[in-house]
Amino acid sequence: MELDVTRGYTMRRTVLEKFPAGGPRGSWPAEEFARARRDEGTPAEVVMDLASDFFLVVVPQQATEAAT
Repeated sequence: MELDVTRGYTMRRTVLEKFPAGGPRGSWPAEEFARARRDEGTPAEVVMDLASDFFLVVVPQQATEAAT
């Protein structure tokens, strides 16, 4: 589970899978995995975790207002 507060609110997301950013040229394994999950009805999306240099396939759980 990770929290994203960059959009002005807190979003909880469940990480389904992670893929290293340095994959072979022309290969998009994170996008392919996310597409397969979306085809199954799961609202998966790909985000980049810059700190770990991984692409994460995540599913949003809930959004709440961020305290200011």
